[in-house]
Amino acid sequence: MPLKKTILKIHSWLGLLSGLVVFILGITGCIYVFMEEIKPVVYHQRLFVEVPENKQRLPIAVITAKAQEAVGITYPLQLAEVPQAANRSFMFRAVKTNPDALLYATYMEYFYRVYVNPYTGEILKVENTKWEFFNTIVNLHINLLLGPKIGGTIVNWSVIIFIVMLVSGIILWWPAGKAAAKQRFRFRWKKDTKWKRKNYDLHNILGFYAMLILLVIALTGLVISYPWFSNAVQWLGNGGKKTTPPPAVFADTTATQILPLDHIITNANNRVPQGSTLLITLPKDKNAVVSVFARRDGKPLYHATRMKYDQHTATPLWSRSFADMTGGERLQAMNYDIHVGAVMGLPGKILAFLASLIAASLPVTGFYIWWGRKNKKKPAYKSRTMPQQQRA
Repeated sequence: MPLKKTILKIHSWLGLLSGLVVFILGITGCIYVFMEEIKPVVYHQRLFVEVPENKQRLPIAVITAKAQEAVGITYPLQLAEVPQAANRSFMFRAVKTNPDALLYATYMEYFYRVYVNPYTGEILKVENTKWEFFNTIVNLHINLLLGPKIGGTIVNWSVIIFIVMLVSGIILWWPAGKAAAKQRFRFRWKKDTKWKRKNYDLHNILGFYAMLILLVIALTGLVISYPWFSNAVQWLGNGGKKTTPPPAVFADTTATQILPLDHIITNANNRVPQGSTLLITLPKDKNAVVSVFARRDGKPLYHATRMKYDQHTATPLWSRSFADMTGGERLQAMNYDIHVGAVMGLPGKILAFLASLIAASLPVTGFYIWWGRKNKKKPAYKSRTMPQQQRA
């Protein structure tokens, strides 16, 4: 019991310290989980196009030029999103950050997405992604709309504290006997059950059932945040061996035959023909290669194939699919999908959503428990002095 009292104090004070951040992470996590499912609905007009009869897509160079003209030469395009699906638009991204900034408003110097009809070259939308709703949610989740040095540090430490609280919470939850266990696994509320009891059960019972999922979400979050933790996970996945980095590759600047980017797109689509979307980095200079991330639509991201091409000759220089990866690399590739529940498809996302919702509720119910204990009314003091009639 003395040990549990000490753990309870640590649990309470850590909860007060990190509660607001955990609440924000939980709420934004609920939205983040289903972001890919919500976007096609609310942004349908910029993501989808009508397919004209007997008309081919324009060359990627023409589409890129129109996108660059729409956003302005001040904002150089860096990435193109090219879907295989015939009814999808092309998207181009221009972004610049200042890592030393204290606030998100100055950290994200600019961020634009340009959506283009690939058949007509019509600009469907020039989106100021810096303040777009879902991007704002993501940055609120990652760094609390602060710069990464401050906001990211607060979030990372709050996640570490949350992991400690999950472990201490299960110790506090653990029933002392069969009688106590009856109230630990399911709600047993009667009509006259007080709100304090209901709140206590919500905190303990919901926290217990979500604990393992929340622990996985928190640990995978640390993999994203800390390179040393990611390297440790890969080291374990490799059986105690370091992951060999991919070889450095460069474009052939002496090439005499220059092929357009369309050849790379065709080759990448042939390599990953299962209805993929290509994320293509646009080369900054003549030495840079074209990196292609070919993800399978409707599948978790770890199914993606990573490729690199010579920007001048369209020669494949390097390729890596999930099947080619080591155990540690596979864990790294699956980490994001595990984090958002996508590794188990829709049921996994639903579980991640519910767990995130419970995570957001724990600081609220926990604060109410702490406040109730702190302001608990002491019983009125009864004098032990006998009444005068009895003394007589």
